[in-house]
Amino acid sequence: MSTARSVALFVLAALAEIGGAWLIWQGVREHRGLAWIGAGIAALAAYGFVATLQPDANFGRILAAYGGIFVAGSLAWGTVVDGFTPDRFDLLGAGICLVGVGVIMYAPR
Repeated sequence: MSTARSVALFVLAALAEIGGAWLIWQGVREHRGLAWIGAGIAALAAYGFVATLQPDANFGRILAAYGGIFVAGSLAWGTVVDGFTPDRFDLLGAGICLVGVGVIMYAPR
């Protein structure tokens, strides 16, 4: 499996997990109703399956690397969807996390 496909799977997983959590947040905190909550639950379930498509057989490694994608993706989601503006420390932290993804997932072994 190519690195590009692996990264695409991480991005898809982040969209499913972050989007699912956001939908549940909207359903509960913003009182948008059960349909939003149900859609969020479905998206979170999809996230669980997407992670299994990664090439590495080590669950811990996949989830550890995904954590960096989640951090950066959460800030990006907040920027695009909620109008949040990350400060330089948010961006620095996300950058550090993405370097960690590269080291954990794609370093030669």
